[in-house]
Amino acid sequence: MNQSDLDRRKFLKKASLLSGMYLLSGFPNKIKSQTLLPTKTKSIIAGRVKFAVINIDHPHIYGMTDAIKRGGGELVALYAKQPDLAAAFLKSYPEAKLAKSEKEILEDTSIHLILSSGIPDERAPLGIRVMKHGKDYLTDKPGIITLEQLAAVKKVQQETKRIYSIMYSERFENKATEKAGKLVAAGAIGQVIQTVNLAPHRINNNIGKTGLAVRPDWFWDKKRYGGILTDIGSHQFDQYLHFTSSTQAEVLMSQVGNVHHPDKPLFEDFGDVMLNGNGGTGYIRVDWFSPDALDTWGDGRLTILGTDGFIEVRKNTDIASEHKGGNHLYMANKKEMIHIDCNNEELPFGPLLVGDILNRTETAMSQKHCFLATELALKAQKMAKTLNLKK
Repeated sequence: MNQSDLDRRKFLKKASLLSGMYLLSGFPNKIKSQTLLPTKTKSIIAGRVKFAVINIDHPHIYGMTDAIKRGGGELVALYAKQPDLAAAFLKSYPEAKLAKSEKEILEDTSIHLILSSGIPDERAPLGIRVMKHGKDYLTDKPGIITLEQLAAVKKVQQETKRIYSIMYSERFENKATEKAGKLVAAGAIGQVIQTVNLAPHRINNNIGKTGLAVRPDWFWDKKRYGGILTDIGSHQFDQYLHFTSSTQAEVLMSQVGNVHHPDKPLFEDFGDVMLNGNGGTGYIRVDWFSPDALDTWGDGRLTILGTDGFIEVRKNTDIASEHKGGNHLYMANKKEMIHIDCNNEELPFGPLLVGDILNRTETAMSQKHCFLATELALKAQKMAKTLNLKK
């Protein structure tokens, strides 16, 4: 090859590189970026309902308690079996009286609502006792871990007409996901076709006050937590139904596996699901593989595909940009490409649930939706094939 050929190749290489840089340099300028401003919220009267907490085995109870207090709930009592957990909770909420027993709280007729983040297999039986005592119930997810528990809960709920609610916090407590719901409802991306939920989690999670730095024994036992699709998958089934507006759905495929924890034979660290419903299709992947260097417990992502555009929610972090923290939303439709910092978005679940307790309505989440999200998770878990990766 002569010198002129070498020079020609160098020229073409540089020219193609520069042209590519030129094209890409204009691309970010087309993306608008906005930060939602704080809104003036209605002042909510404190003490609209009285609520108590029974069992706090998972620190999700802190977020649940805060949500109901934002709605005007008055925390009046706590019962927990573990003195250390009770002491920590009462340090954060000194207004709560430490009850001597579960019965003391259940038989207090002034209490309207019970919250619980007990061990997962104990949550449904407690909820049944709560409803039979004429009180409404908000439980951490998974709120029900078997189809038999679901049938029993549905029966008592129908008999008592009390609210049995589950805190699907990856929607109710994530501001960007809340904003996505408003955009979808306004028709910003047309008719929703599919949702894709990617929900990695961290096992040793010491980030924030709702994480568990050391997992208790029940965390590793499928009989106690129900399996990965029943547990952390429940959030994703809720979002699938919500964003596709599906009122009927079926599980097309599901698989689970213990890929990397052979010393914990009753544990599952990976699962995925395909869904089809009368409002759209869905794909879900959940896992326990958040790497140590990640700045959050999980790089949760939600993609919503519509006929006129799409939305992607970066729930907890946005590692590919200069945007700090979570609650970032990206949208492209027929009119614009936009990034929205949603950290000032309001979270309405707590106020809505308190209103439902007072007015016997279903504005926070319908009972049918709550049970259907759980039913899909339980069916996906039950029919899941076991994933075996060949080395």
